[in-house]
Amino acid sequence: MPMFDTPPVVRPIGLTPEVHDAAANAWRTSAPAGLFTPVVDDATLEVFQRAVDPDDPYELRDLWLGRVEHRLGARALRGEQAERWRSSIVRRQMTAEDVLTSRATVRFVKELFNSYFRDDLYGRLRPDARYVLSGGSVDEERWGLPETIKDALRYALSRDWYGYSDSCGRAPAREAVAAYESARIADVTYSADNVALTMGGTFAVSSLADFVLSGSAHRSPALCAIPNYPPLVEAIARRTQVRLVPVSSDGGVMSVDPIIAALTPDTPFVMLQTAANPTGAGVCEDDLARLIRAASPTTMILLDECHEWLGPEREFSKFRAAPNVIRVSSLSKNWSAPGVKAGWIMADSAFISAYYEYASTSFGGPPSFLYTAIEVLARMERWMITGVTDVGAAELAEFEASYELRLSGLQAAYENYRLERHSRESALTTLRDASGAQLAEVSHVLRPEYSINTAVAFDRWDDSYLCFRELLRETGVSVYPGILNFGFGSGVVRLTTSRSWTELGPAFDRIRTAVRRNEVIHV
Repeated sequence: MPMFDTPPVVRPIGLTPEVHDAAANAWRTSAPAGLFTPVVDDATLEVFQRAVDPDDPYELRDLWLGRVEHRLGARALRGEQAERWRSSIVRRQMTAEDVLTSRATVRFVKELFNSYFRDDLYGRLRPDARYVLSGGSVDEERWGLPETIKDALRYALSRDWYGYSDSCGRAPAREAVAAYESARIADVTYSADNVALTMGGTFAVSSLADFVLSGSAHRSPALCAIPNYPPLVEAIARRTQVRLVPVSSDGGVMSVDPIIAALTPDTPFVMLQTAANPTGAGVCEDDLARLIRAASPTTMILLDECHEWLGPEREFSKFRAAPNVIRVSSLSKNWSAPGVKAGWIMADSAFISAYYEYASTSFGGPPSFLYTAIEVLARMERWMITGVTDVGAAELAEFEASYELRLSGLQAAYENYRLERHSRESALTTLRDASGAQLAEVSHVLRPEYSINTAVAFDRWDDSYLCFRELLRETGVSVYPGILNFGFGSGVVRLTTSRSWTELGPAFDRIRTAVRRNEVIHV
């Protein structure tokens, strides 16, 4: 049976006038400068200063949560944690630099991240969470994988294409990704030799950290910009010393200057999200080029590009293809498929050649039944970038004869793919704008340049975990504490806006009512 023999079903994607009206009022005010920049403040230092062992991440986690329980007072759920905080005393003085360079800091935040999901949000507090806006992913039932890609997955399974494969992925899929990435970047032509298919972004970063850093000795630490996703930073910290580098997100733009200032000739590794989680702030191409030029040629720079979507389309700088740069992409966010665990890395051909042996020994290779879907996705994305509207003989010839594709079927599949992609991005952008407008009535909102997430700060809270607990109790709305992404020194929380308005609208109503009620009480 030919692939795309039956035209894909068009997924209905639309929003009500109420959402468009709300979005029209978005971004009329700017967030205060510096509000979303991580700062190791006195409250952060106090946890380390009170710990019996400041190198014990579990004690640090319990002290942080104990302070939250203490501040909740009669509303505390874990009295023993609150008592642990109350009975602790200051035992030493520490500095911000001590915290930013401590191995325990990275693991403490990761353990806090684990506790949030395992013990609180999906544990003891799950019955309270009527509206979960802390998940960090798209509502897959409404805006999931395009139907064309689902058809490609079904086709691969019907052909039993799930056998052993090349450890970096099947050649046609890698060639398709190389052509797609070449269309996104200036003055660079990638080949399949620059591509390795992977099992998602988190896995890719962990495997790259292991491959690059294990067994090597360096006088200088690896640099990880913060805010950042704790599993990625922990993966690096397991292999080498890490220094956390706070970067600003003012105006939706991340500054690379602190990272450049922290570089040394011996810096082994830099990890930077090109669109920050949780703020959605992006890195300017010129600034990224400055960072890459400033680094030693022996410094490997890992660019996590997974959140760099749902924003302005731009051509990437050729510096992203420098020999010491590794780019990581995933289907998790851009294609709404976090559970598929698929993506790719782009790097110098010599690096990919050496990575082949690592992949072969460590995990064999990525799931082979995904290759057809990745190939179709990459080819159609490239066609959209290059302005193709009607597929012809040239596009048909890009696929192997074994697919038995017909031109009419490919055209229908491509039209469906384009429609879903454009409709989905338009809807998710509008939802993000509408959410920003609603939240701005009672909080400071940082306008995200990219991403499905929005970062906000309420005047009422100076601790993001306390904000999560009290908002959940008062409203039934779950938010994601910024401390889980190394957001020290503030009450910044993240809300994921890629949900139905039937979920977002009531959640925002509850948040606004609770915040205003508290303001009245304290007048």
